[in-house]
Amino acid sequence: MALRNIVKLGDPILYKKSRVVDKFDEKLATLIDDMTETMYNGNGVGLAAVQVGILKRVIVIDVGDGLMELVNPEIIFEEGEQISQEGCLSLPNKWGNTKRPKKVQVKAQDRNGKWQIFTGEDLKAKAFCHEIDHLEGILFTSHLVEGETLHG
Repeated sequence: MALRNIVKLGDPILYKKSRVVDKFDEKLATLIDDMTETMYNGNGVGLAAVQVGILKRVIVIDVGDGLMELVNPEIIFEEGEQISQEGCLSLPNKWGNTKRPKKVQVKAQDRNGKWQIFTGEDLKAKAFCHEIDHLEGILFTSHLVEGETLHG
């Protein structure tokens, strides 16, 4: 495993759409392992491959209840609403209040290509939405509540 550099705000790659993963190989496993180490090193709760400069639909999340590795994730259900603080490893020391679904279900593949369903509420729902947005080239700043600005 190796630490990778986290792409920061201002890099145009953060606004690009990531490509679907169709090869489940050692290269993908290495990417996931490196992303996990990089996320933990940065004290984050999630990281998308685009944040380490790779335009592939891969995210890792750990909100305190164990690591989740999601390849080709998509939100298949959402309900409710929450307004809470949100930040991003690509925007260090910046945060703002965002509006996100309170609960989501996500369909994704694991590192071997097997499909699974994840359910998240509160922080986990926010993390799923935040990281999946990265795969679409969308930053959390697009979800700031009306009148809110970045702090930090």
